[in-house]
Amino acid sequence: MTKFDLDSLSIEELAALRDHATEKLAEKVAARQAELEAELEKLAQYGKVAKKSPATPVAKPRREEAKAESSPADVSRAA
Repeated sequence: MTKFDLDSLSIEELAALRDHATEKLAEKVAARQAELEAELEKLAQYGKVAKKSPATPVAKPRREEAKAESSPADVSRAA
């Protein structure tokens, strides 16, 4: 990588350097984005299978626990 003495550059040269750096950065971002999109397409095939499977069941509280949670003593405290 070339080292620049930024103090010795004119404003026009600094602006050109900034523009060049911005262009290179945009190219690298676009290339990386394309890589990530390709990877997402590969992974999407696995996600489609998972969506077809049934949802994970949610554990229901036991009857004893449900009764204890809604006991009359709790209702009177809430009021």
